[in-house]
Amino acid sequence: MIRPASAEQRSTATTVLGLHAIDATQIAIVGGKGAHLGELSRIDGIRVPAGFCVTTDAFRRMMAEAPSIDDRLDQLSCLHPDDREAIRTLSAEIRRTLEEAAVPDDLAAAITGALAQLGESGAYAVRSSATAEDLPTASFAGQQDTYLNVVAPAAILQHVSRCWASLFTERAVAYRQRRGIDHRSVQMAVVVQQMVFPQAAGILFTADPVTSNRKVATVEASFGLGEALVSGLVNGDVYTVRDGEVVERAVGTKQLAVDASPAGGTQERAIDPELQAQPALTDAQVVRLVQLGRRIEAHFGRPQDIEWCLVDDDFQIVQSRPITTLFPVPGPADGENHVYLSVGHQQMMTDPMKPLGLSFWQLTTPAAMAEAGGRLFVDVTRRLASPASRAGLLEALGRSDPLTGDALQTILERDGFLRPLPDEGPPRPLFGGTPAPIEADPALVTELIERSQASVAAAERDIRTKSGEALLDFIEADLQELKRILFDPRSHQVFMSAMEAAWWLNDRLQEWLGEKNAADTLTQSVPHNVTSEMGLALLDVADVIRPYPDVVAFLHRVEDERFLDELPRLPGGREARDAIEAWLAKYGMRCVGEIDLTRPRWSERPSTLLPVILGNIKNFEPGAGARRFEEGLREAGAKERDVLARLRALPDGKAKSEEAKRMIDRVRTFIGYREYPKYGMISRYFVYKQALLREAERLVQDQVLREKEDIFYLRFSELRDVTRTNRVDDQLVRRRKDAFTSYQALTPPRVLTSDGEVLTGTYRRDDVPTGALAGLPVSAGVAEGRARVILDMAQADLEAGDILVTAYTDPSWTPLFVAIAGVVTEVGGLMTHGAVIAREYGLPAVVGVVDATRLIPDGQRIRVHGTDGYVEFLP
Repeated sequence: MIRPASAEQRSTATTVLGLHAIDATQIAIVGGKGAHLGELSRIDGIRVPAGFCVTTDAFRRMMAEAPSIDDRLDQLSCLHPDDREAIRTLSAEIRRTLEEAAVPDDLAAAITGALAQLGESGAYAVRSSATAEDLPTASFAGQQDTYLNVVAPAAILQHVSRCWASLFTERAVAYRQRRGIDHRSVQMAVVVQQMVFPQAAGILFTADPVTSNRKVATVEASFGLGEALVSGLVNGDVYTVRDGEVVERAVGTKQLAVDASPAGGTQERAIDPELQAQPALTDAQVVRLVQLGRRIEAHFGRPQDIEWCLVDDDFQIVQSRPITTLFPVPGPADGENHVYLSVGHQQMMTDPMKPLGLSFWQLTTPAAMAEAGGRLFVDVTRRLASPASRAGLLEALGRSDPLTGDALQTILERDGFLRPLPDEGPPRPLFGGTPAPIEADPALVTELIERSQASVAAAERDIRTKSGEALLDFIEADLQELKRILFDPRSHQVFMSAMEAAWWLNDRLQEWLGEKNAADTLTQSVPHNVTSEMGLALLDVADVIRPYPDVVAFLHRVEDERFLDELPRLPGGREARDAIEAWLAKYGMRCVGEIDLTRPRWSERPSTLLPVILGNIKNFEPGAGARRFEEGLREAGAKERDVLARLRALPDGKAKSEEAKRMIDRVRTFIGYREYPKYGMISRYFVYKQALLREAERLVQDQVLREKEDIFYLRFSELRDVTRTNRVDDQLVRRRKDAFTSYQALTPPRVLTSDGEVLTGTYRRDDVPTGALAGLPVSAGVAEGRARVILDMAQADLEAGDILVTAYTDPSWTPLFVAIAGVVTEVGGLMTHGAVIAREYGLPAVVGVVDATRLIPDGQRIRVHGTDGYVEFLP
């Protein structure tokens, strides 16, 4: 229906644009799909069906004039993403309003005029093109609607309205709300193109969607329109192409095709049985299609997901979007093959880091690190290629993380990927060398800890007077002091001696006594473990709060960070506040993902701890912290006496027992210090962060920054320039924020090649029962209980005896360990923090369980085999 235009309506000059007039810079006007199609039409040798775009100006006009939409958008914005029924109702009302609204006659005339130029009597594809669609950071694939074989101008106008309305499908609304995207920030354009009637159609990925390898292309093809593949009606043919050659093909049995209907729209057609198993494309056509895809990929500068049609042996491209699920490749590219190891998997923090956090970590570590996807990677190409370093690297990584070791072995088994290098002598240690072990000396541990504490206190004292460039100069100089302490050879010698002693005990006691992972029990309740002490100390905080029911009830209702100031008004509140603040004074610089300086610390968000404190109050009796430590001491002492007695009964038992005793003393004296260097580093990071935020507040007051957290999106060197010039590139900050959001959706690989290939590795074992999940055993014993899948420590709701299942555990997760019976993680190694603390607390633990948080349902009863390294599902 067309109605007269009002006098206030503006010109329609920008409401319709031909595809030939559109380029990639016009997303705000023509949406992602429209911009890509316009850009595609400019590439030499790429055929795109002729058409035009109804711009976002038309959409904004319809939204402004449609009744009640603004109020409904306000209501939508207030809904939780999980409130599906309310989202369904409101989004349906908005769609109905847009579909039923009359198209103004001037706008309708512009659309029908553009149709006349194309040939009004033809058939057309009418495609939605949202401004937040087909972007490098988010594809929004499948969120809006496309209509094929639309005939007659009136039908085209009707389907343009339907495309506008498809911005508010339930799935599109929920998608935006889950990602925190304002509904008003997204506009809808509509692409109208001449319809093509292909013999075959399908999808081309210019990078392998399974392995992410950028040198491998995948083509999916079927007869008729591509809707048969996209909708899942058929399993089409799949071709894999590398170096201009089809290297794999799987021809599907294609029982159906989707064709254009004579009356408009589409219809399903049964394929003749004798044709069902015939390939939709020849190998030559597949190779030619991939060559076109490489041309499109080169134009856009990133791998593409391309929809194509074959008409009379001529390929036409009807859509191209970036593949947003690929993990970026560390650069810069130099034409050589490279192999990269994830630093996050070594550090138990696989989340993306903001630029300031990345740069601080790079300024701290001596190893050169490449960036990709907000994560850090170490290039181990030369170590793998050189026989002198290869064996040691594979042994060390294979022991700590078998999946990484297996992934590297897979690369080595490929002919020609790595160019062999001559021996160049012993390589520089990658994650620290193996110094000569030393005998147990408690005084050395005390000295190292006291020196670190004094150094942090001096930094905290001296930084208070610094601001502007002087502050950045101070931090840069003080980082050298941090590195001197962090990489002190004596410090390294202490915890490496402990680790070597633990390995020795496990190897020898299994050989001599047939007992696996005996060192796990022997390392319970050791001295100087600042991380395990942190969890026990929070039990003591619960003891202070437990006698005061008004305080407990208040803590259950806390909604913001002001609760500490409000506590003294309650009976027992002052005692509760003092206990929490005393705990924060020692441990408040920690948090989940603490190696990223920009992450909010417990001192900044103490409410994060309340679920753990309240769980401790509910699950434990007074004095549980001290009892837990004493119980571990007794178990470790009993295990030591048992092991030594059994060794003395063996041939040459006196020598064996004496050597084992030296190793037990060494590991118990030194292993607790394993946790201290990182604690000292994080303490110092918090000193830097507090000072930098004070400087950021000044920059906000001077109107240099919009908000103080903007400094997190600047590298350290860039922040120095900002403090010097009092100027910041707002566009850079905005781009970095968008990029960080996109990185959060990516899963970093353990091992990545310069081809972009992700290698996950496998456990090559035959001792895992059918149906069980394999992993790396890091803390001995067997535990049964309810699996609690927890990805956010602030949402922890644990009962005594539960088994924690999560992606990774850095030291910040330790307070949860006191309440659980076992641990299962997706990432981890023998000497990572979670493994050390699990052994300290005597918790059976299995790490490196691939996809554990997805494969183990929350609430499922499971059995954790911490000695043998697997997880069983129980009825």
